[in-house]
Amino acid sequence: MQIGMSEILEEFFRMKQRKLATSMAVVLAAAAVTPPLTAEASNNMDYRKRVIGVAGIMNVNTGMSESVTRAEFARMLVKASSYRDYLPTISNVSVYADVPKTHEYAASIRIAANEEWLVGYLGGVFKPDQAITLQEATRGLLGLLGYTNADFTGDTASIRMSLFYNLELNSQVERYANEILDRNDCVNLFYNLLKTEMKDSKSAYATVLGCEINSDGEVNPMGLADTNLKGPKLIPKGRQLGDYVPFNVQQASIFVNGEASSYESLKSHIANGYVVIYYNQSAKTIWAYLTDEDVQTGRCAIRGTVENIYYSSSDVMTPTSITLDGDSDEYKLGSSEMQFAFSIYGTLRVGDTVTLICEKTVDSNDNITYSVIDYVED
Repeated sequence: MQIGMSEILEEFFRMKQRKLATSMAVVLAAAAVTPPLTAEASNNMDYRKRVIGVAGIMNVNTGMSESVTRAEFARMLVKASSYRDYLPTISNVSVYADVPKTHEYAASIRIAANEEWLVGYLGGVFKPDQAITLQEATRGLLGLLGYTNADFTGDTASIRMSLFYNLELNSQVERYANEILDRNDCVNLFYNLLKTEMKDSKSAYATVLGCEINSDGEVNPMGLADTNLKGPKLIPKGRQLGDYVPFNVQQASIFVNGEASSYESLKSHIANGYVVIYYNQSAKTIWAYLTDEDVQTGRCAIRGTVENIYYSSSDVMTPTSITLDGDSDEYKLGSSEMQFAFSIYGTLRVGDTVTLICEKTVDSNDNITYSVIDYVED
């Protein structure tokens, strides 16, 4: 049967419409969020950390038991706000005597101060290196929810703390008002914030960051998997990660093969081999897959030269799977987009070098299946 050019183009445009859905699947699997979620997520610290990391509010990879400074908390507040996309790298002015415009957190402190999420001390100082207390953090969280000084009269500090408890922002945070917070406390505070309704609407704060609330009341960061997701990008051995990502990679939340990792760890992987990345600029999050490391199950990257392209006996125009040189595994082409890419109408041929992004599954009989969901052509 002959296939006309109009039919080819029609199929091509149908595949382009499915591209967004494919991207959604990539980021969800990469972040290890497996719907449907249950109420157990509410008490699952690992899940909470993943949500806060994917949302780009803070780096959840190291030092979780360390105390948090006022400057660091100012950055978290801004990263959890609508200002996140407009946060400059440097500040043009000095807001406090002890926070020069060259200070690492100057821009965040300026925004937090202007919004009155955090306030300074007598003498015009901010004390950026001083550890943040729960009472100070409460002011910032309520500010994000839309509460202002006009909502509190009299003993404002006590009234703010009462509202903090009434809104259940204290879930899993066992601190007194004057106690300092560590990074684990901040994960819980911001996760609770995402679940809380804003003052002037019935919407949960999660909607500000493009997240969703599931039917069980827990946060699902699925909304972050939108057209802002970029990739895949192939980083050759020895290259610089920062050359492929348009934000400060040292401040990013990083996942390697689906597991929380760090900038230094990913940097060492790139020094030794090819790495495939996806990233979300607004969330400052990177998902990386190593081409030289196998995984038990889940998302993985395989690099090689196309050795064979196989077709169904009943449809000689549509490829069903491929093999790579020196590899006995067969990689299935399940989606129309992947089939098109390796068909006679696509750009990939036997002998081309390609990096496949696959979903690896293992059945009860230990049979392994690789399904190609994306690729990077050399």
